Amino acid sequence: MKNFTKKIYTVALALAFTIAFTFSSCEATKNANNKQKGAAIGAAGGAILGAIIGNNVGSGKNSELGAVIGGVLGGGAGVLIGKRMDEQAKKIETEVPGAKVERVDDGIVVTFDENSGVYFDTNKSNINAKSQETLDKLAKVFLEFPDTKILVVGHTDNTGNADYNLSLSEKRAKSVTNYLISDGIASPRFETLWYGEAQPKYDNSTAEGRAKNRRVNVAIVPNDKMKNEAIKDAQN
Repeated sequence: MKNFTKKIYTVALALAFTIAFTFSSCEATKNANNKQKGAAIGAAGGAILGAIIGNNVGSGKNSELGAVIGGVLGGGAGVLIGKRMDEQAKKIETEVPGAKVERVDDGIVVTFDENSGVYFDTNKSNINAKSQETLDKLAKVFLEFPDTKILVVGHTDNTGNADYNLSLSEKRAKSVTNYLISDGIASPRFETLWYGEAQPKYDNSTAEGRAKNRRVNVAIVPNDKMKNEAIKDAQN
């Protein structure tokens, strides 16, 4: 009887894990209402890493990125965080047309590539006039929602020298960060990282894939103040 009970428990645990993994990683949940899914995901986050770096989430090189993003709150606090981030994501979608906005885990990932509102001329890292217009709109949303950390991550395709691409992605990511700071966003809210060609999300063997890999991600995650307030409110 004990062995039978143990087997049932093992199967149930495996099934629960499978459901949780599928729920947190499938594409549909990225755009789902996170007020409803915040409690279910709990501390099993990590999808936000995938939205930024593609299939290389498990690499030890991404520990710095993971540390900035932090864990995902579950329970009532997760529901409250989800509600606040839902509101901010909707605002970004409204105010910054063309940007790819994903609600993932407890955060938001905004992706700008050559087909969206922030792009760079070949081998350049300066913020052109069109990109300034887009970043000005994004900055207004950041000012409206102050209790977040902002992670700016630069990427390139694999064309050319890897060291050059790494340097170029650094310059572009820092250009975005510095421009947002010049728009009035407090500098301590920012973390800036760059990967060059090392973290492709798309196929570099095609022109379309390379264009999508030449991107800047802006990830927005709750800061300690928002998390602590959510935990406190959930307990009341």
